[in-house]
Parts: sequence; structure tokens; C-alpha cells
Amino acid sequence: MRAETRAAFIKTLPVSASYLVLGFGFGVLLVSRGYPFYWALLISLTVYAGSMQFVLLDLLSSGAGLVTAALMTLLINARHLFYGISMLEKYRRAGRKKPYLIFALTDETYSLLCTQDPPAGLDRYRYYFEVSALGHFYWVLGSLLGALAGVALPWDFRGVEFSMTALFVVVFTEQWMSAQDRLPALIGLGSSLACLAAFGPGQFVLPTMGLILLLLTVLRSRISIGETQA
Repeated sequence: MRAETRAAFIKTLPVSASYLVLGFGFGVLLVSRGYPFYWALLISLTVYAGSMQFVLLDLLSSGAGLVTAALMTLLINARHLFYGISMLEKYRRAGRKKPYLIFALTDETYSLLCTQDPPAGLDRYRYYFEVSALGHFYWVLGSLLGALAGVALPWDFRGVEFSMTALFVVVFTEQWMSAQDRLPALIGLGSSLACLAAFGPGQFVLPTMGLILLLLTVLRSRISIGETQA
């Protein structure tokens, strides 16, 4: 095993736990919606967008148009624009690896690569590539295993679609308990409830995300001040 692969494997072990579990949930949910199991492999290989893959199933099931799908994807993954900007210098001389490094930049991969340099003596860009590829592999493997389990096992799939909602509830709870400034959490919660009341459960997601973006932009100085004072 190459030294870069070994170091990347050790580094990504915590990520594997979450990716395998969430990927498994995606695979089970996909099969429960009536799609063939190999779609889990194809979608995770080519889309590889975490929460957006769960949303994609709803979009496919509801017959949403391309414009709706594109806007939803843009709003959900807009944070990657900021990730990408901060990684420009790290990836500048990555050569042929750069396109894949850009494609495979997820929340977890970003957190692993932006905080620490590779161990001494390793090929920097090979290490970046191995970390990114292993994260992708964990997600694809979890998705495929979930889809195969969904086909082979006589499970009652009712409620499995709540898995992503449960994840976001946990993330929100953690933010609420640990953040000094709770204004962003209140903005997200208030915007969601307001748009749910105004547009109904079938149409509120896009307006909610637009309203959150607007309020965070308008109140960015207030949020920054609150964090600084803390």
C-alpha cells in the first residue's frame, strides 16, 4: 500500500462511519421508491452530493422540471462555491488530478484537507486525491449495500425517508447547543415555518432557502458581531 493511501485511509476512517451509514440509507430509500438497485451505484458515482441525492429522489418522483432541479441543487450546494475559493491555492498545481479533486470536494473532505497539511515526505497532490477518492468510495459502497439490502431483505420501508430529516434535526440541535450566536439557527427555523405557512408543504423549500440567504446577507454584520463578542 502506498504511503499516501495508508495516511489517507487513517485520516478518513471517521468519515467512513458517517458515509457508509448515510449512503446505506440512500440506497434503501432509492429501492423503496421503486428504482432498480444499480441506480444507487450510478447516482453515487456521478452525482455524489450527499443530501442532494435524497432530494433528487423526491424530484424524480414528483416529476419536477429541470429548472426546479437546477435551482434546488444550486441553493443546497451553494456553500461549495466558498469551499472552492478557499481551496484554489491548495489545488493550483494538482495537474490532471484537479478535475476530480473539484468534483469530490464534500463537507467532510474539505474539513480534512483545509485544516492540516499532508504528513511529511508524502506527495501532496496524491494525498489529496487519495483522501477525496476514499470518501467517494465509502459513499458509493454504502449506497450500493443499502440498495442490495433493500432488494434482498423483506423490510418494511415506511419511515426510512425520515433518515435525512433526522440528520438535519441532529445538526440543528448541535448548532443550537454549541453556538454562542443562535441568530442563524433562528433565521433558518423562522424562515422555514413562515414559508411552510405561506406556500404549503409541497412548495416551501425553494422560497425558504432564498429567504434564509437573503436574511443572512442582510444581517451578516449582526451575526459577525455576535460571534466576535462571544
